[in-house]
Amino acid sequence: MARCCDQLHNEDPVLISYQQGVENHWDNKAINKYMPEGSRPIPFGRMIFLGDGDTDIPTMKMLTYQGGHSIAVYDEQRGQKDLDKIHGLISDDRVDFVAPANYEENSQLDIIVKGILGRIAHELR
Repeated sequence: MARCCDQLHNEDPVLISYQQGVENHWDNKAINKYMPEGSRPIPFGRMIFLGDGDTDIPTMKMLTYQGGHSIAVYDEQRGQKDLDKIHGLISDDRVDFVAPANYEENSQLDIIVKGILGRIAHELR
């Protein structure tokens, strides 16, 4: 998933290329080719996307809509106006979770990600 984070404002084609097993996310012909949901190597439901800005909102919404898992991360030093906007992402069904961008073990984000991974693993059994 690290490759998607290197893309600026262009995450949707990258996620779709992962889902369909397309190596080159610039290969529009391969990405746009129909593939039945059951034939896709990585279904959206097994994807987790962490977004940290306004440009990530469309990708988070798309992934959430498709059954994937979106987490909006934020700087804990943000003001109340920013926090209200971030929390609104949940009420608008654009993300599944909101958490401070603290990537340390046992942080709220760590617990959320590990919980999602556990749910995915349980579904695969």
